[in-house]
Amino acid sequence: QVQLVESGGGLVQTGGSLRLSCAASGLTFSLYFMGWFRQAPGKDREFVAAISRSGCHTYDTDSVQGRFTMSRDNAKNTVYLQMNTLKPEDPTVYYCSAKPGILRPTKSEEYTKSEEYPYWGQGTQVTVSS
Repeated sequence: QVQLVESGGGLVQTGGSLRLSCAASGLTFSLYFMGWFRQAPGKDREFVAAISRSGCHTYDTDSVQGRFTMSRDNAKNTVYLQMNTLKPEDPTVYYCSAKPGILRPTKSEEYTKSEEYPYWGQGTQVTVSS
């Protein structure tokens, strides 16, 4: 069965950096479009970033552009989210997600909507202190 395991969360000061990792198993990783989402308490899960199967194309939300970078290593079945210049308002739990079959999205809804992804990790908590 497909498993996604996030790691790398923790406590960081405002302006600091963290690198999240998501290790995948039980799937042919290079055939999966991958995403990162995040969720603050009491709020809906929101899209953060996504990456194509090859890793050549990345997509992110406006609020993290210039600060967060998503990458993948298909040899290691792992995706990463490098988060720089973290802010207290960056929500707390980050989730890794996987979606089979998509080569290149033709519209943003294909990768920004959480319901498009059938597989999810358990989440890793990120806390930014002010």
